[in-house]
Amino acid sequence: MHTDLWNHALALYARPGVEEACLSVQALGGDVCLLLCATWLQGRGVALDAERAQALHAIAQPWQTQVVTPLRELRRQWRTAAQQDPHLAALREQVKGLELQAEKELLRRLEACAQQWPTGARGPADDWLAWLAPDQACGHDALERMRVAAAALQEAEDGD
Repeated sequence: MHTDLWNHALALYARPGVEEACLSVQALGGDVCLLLCATWLQGRGVALDAERAQALHAIAQPWQTQVVTPLRELRRQWRTAAQQDPHLAALREQVKGLELQAEKELLRRLEACAQQWPTGARGPADDWLAWLAPDQACGHDALERMRVAAAALQEAEDGD
């Protein structure tokens, strides 16, 4: 398992179907960074509890609202106009880069919060994805696709 959340997120997001699954849950109000964190915590065997889930939400929600979402909205607003204006297209790419940096920073903050939690817990399988996804996404096949991809990534890394 990747030891840091950023590398786990990159590896998982690159797996077939994960990008689409993340965007599906995002369309339902989900936070992709929280979903990627959920699979990282699951793979590390971090025991789930409500306080931990709440701590992660408390970090992610304001950062998404104040930083990531405004950048994403600006990037989306410029999509059509940027197709006709190369200067705006270049600015749009810069905004896209800032959006990615903001997501990377959020993952860093989530990881810093979770680093203190013991790993390798054995016992009933906790479902971090169910706890960190929005209610309207629970039971959605996108979460199952993420679970399967994360398990396959874990298995591939354990075999290395």
